[in-house]
Amino acid sequence: MVSMKLFDSERRVIEAAERLAAALGSDSNHTVAAAAMDTAGTIHEAVNVYHFTGGPCAELVVLGVAAAAGAGPLVTIAAAGDQGRGLIPPCGRCRQALLDLHPDVFVAVPTDEGPALRPIRKLLPDAYFSPDADARRIVRFNKRYYEDIATARKTSTVRHDDPIALGPAIFLFEDDEAQRTLNGTVTGIERHRLDRLTAEQARLDGFTSVDQLKKGLQDHYPGLPSDAEVDFVTFTVEAPDTVQ
Repeated sequence: MVSMKLFDSERRVIEAAERLAAALGSDSNHTVAAAAMDTAGTIHEAVNVYHFTGGPCAELVVLGVAAAAGAGPLVTIAAAGDQGRGLIPPCGRCRQALLDLHPDVFVAVPTDEGPALRPIRKLLPDAYFSPDADARRIVRFNKRYYEDIATARKTSTVRHDDPIALGPAIFLFEDDEAQRTLNGTVTGIERHRLDRLTAEQARLDGFTSVDQLKKGLQDHYPGLPSDAEVDFVTFTVEAPDTVQ
């Protein structure tokens, strides 16, 4: 599985979890710490509550802490063990809860090359989705697109293996020091082969030609074949003065 680049903000989440875990000492009732960042860039922290009845994991506790603070959807989450155990991946129960309540969250996991981020859906393939979950969605963009999207010069995006749902979403601009977001609505999703995208689709995505669009996609998704299936996603945004 290809590792995702870690932004400084995401590293801060991992560092917060590891720092809190290191401060737990020898209390056997609290052995794991978790940290999670919301769309405003606020990092929430919590620890597990170990108990023979099945006390909650740190990841579940931090979901409650974030909700109590009025946070919206979470962007990044990490957990770390006490006694120097470092970064640890979530258990199956936590993966299911994250998938249902924060379906667009990125999860920090340990690898042989160091910390990496995975979309939660990649950690729980072929998963059951709770029909009662009412999760607000996130669509991520490179921060360089903020002005074009805010002014409706860019009204579409092309994605590969990146499920996006129709309806309202928070548009998050990654690695943006100002933590800017836009409230938007995904209005359409059409699947096409990469080599059959049109000049009009390229224009709506902010490119001057189909070739430029294809090059941009293949740079973003290394190894993407020319006949790959991609999603052409259209959207609208609210006026910037309504940004949360």
